[in-house]
Amino acid sequence: MGRVWCEQCPELNHYFDRASKVLSLDLRELCFEGPQETLTLTQNAQPALLTVGVICAEVAAKRGLSAQMLAGHSLGEYTALVAGGALEFEDAVELVRQRANLMAAADPGAMAAIIGLQNDQVENVAQTAGAEGTLVAANFNAPGQVVISGEIPAVEAACQLAKTRGAKMTVQLPVSGAFHSPLMAPAAEKMQELIENAPFRDAAIPIYQNTTAQPATKADGLRAALIAQMTGAVRWSEIITNMIADGAAQFYELGPGSVLSGLCRRIDKKVPCQAADSWAN
Repeated sequence: MGRVWCEQCPELNHYFDRASKVLSLDLRELCFEGPQETLTLTQNAQPALLTVGVICAEVAAKRGLSAQMLAGHSLGEYTALVAGGALEFEDAVELVRQRANLMAAADPGAMAAIIGLQNDQVENVAQTAGAEGTLVAANFNAPGQVVISGEIPAVEAACQLAKTRGAKMTVQLPVSGAFHSPLMAPAAEKMQELIENAPFRDAAIPIYQNTTAQPATKADGLRAALIAQMTGAVRWSEIITNMIADGAAQFYELGPGSVLSGLCRRIDKKVPCQAADSWAN
């Protein structure tokens, strides 16, 4: 992961060096060589995704692309903050490391994607299945794709209920915690102290926030958004819709893979979205 960019632009290897120093591990070797089961541990995956995302942002700049607005899905909000000049890279790596450790240590929970129901239908399913335990709609990714998050029995009950109400499918996500739910409150409390003590600056360009779907540039607002997203829903569909309304005519996905590009096409297929991975071909 990230190897192609560092081969094409060797000068960007310094991001792996800087991240490795913060993490006290060889992140470049882990990303390039694996093993995959170690890389995908949330404690490693989150800093790795941040680092590769920031490298992709630098590649975009080298290609002459200049962003007028930024957004990041969940963890990606940290990448957006670095790209927007609101947070130094090393500070972001440290925050993400702490975030990942706290999330990994959180009480067991589950997340599942509900495909084929509208937002209000999923919220109703979550409310009904919530009788089995804490459960919320956590990621509003695109029309017809909403992720629920909560206690394991409640998520299982919601998946069954969603199918009876017309869901095309339900997909259990490979996570061990109920992210973006009230079950993350203890982790959010600890993250709040870390985020409030981190040196933020005002962003150079607007960053659309996960929980409000609105743009912000002021440091205090950006801090508050990171704290809120620990327990609050990611309103990705609204974010993309609002960015388009504010003038976005082309999106670029900065990071490995093309998941967000696919979501953008489902939200509004008229506005093109290009994944950075396509530049390597």
